[in-house]
Amino acid sequence: MPLSQIEFIHRDDALLVVNKPTLLLSVPGRADDNKDCLITRLQENGYPEARIVHRLDWETSGLIVLARDADSHRELSRQFHDRETEKAYTALCWGEPELDSGRIELPLRYDPPTKPRHVVDFEQGRHALTFWRVLERCGHYSRVELTPITGRSHQLRVHMLSIGHPLLGDRLYANPEALAAHERLCLHASLLCLTHPQTGERLRFECPAPF
Repeated sequence: MPLSQIEFIHRDDALLVVNKPTLLLSVPGRADDNKDCLITRLQENGYPEARIVHRLDWETSGLIVLARDADSHRELSRQFHDRETEKAYTALCWGEPELDSGRIELPLRYDPPTKPRHVVDFEQGRHALTFWRVLERCGHYSRVELTPITGRSHQLRVHMLSIGHPLLGDRLYANPEALAAHERLCLHASLLCLTHPQTGERLRFECPAPF
């Protein structure tokens, strides 16, 4: 598969930072028809050494970093594990939140009966924390910035649903109005800060949302 849809934000000997398009897996899926993904496209088109460090959901677009050697992969993975990176997402949510900003601290778990959905579960869920703030109020919907402190699957989508503001175009969690309001999931990884694994320089990458 070609690299035509993948925008390179940064390239050096240790890492790649790319803008992943929506509707592209970060890594191969289990089914045979889910083999097309970001890491495969990179490895088959000039970057055979590329290693995934973190993931974005299939429908989520935006910034993702990949390592180009084992030491860099180990160090970048450690930074994500130890929460030394900074991440922020731009999203469109249904309705207008009452406040201009807030925090959502609700435990989450995978829900096998409704796979691949996740749910809030105070007994068995894993700790999850999200900060949010309104960037623009647009009537039926709002533009928000979401900052996940933890990195649970579907965290931002479920947390925004939990406060009554599901993301537009979210086929898993949106109500009919929010689902119909946009043709794609309106969630984009727009900011990523990390420390270069070789030089120690603090790097900041930004990528505006396409919606």
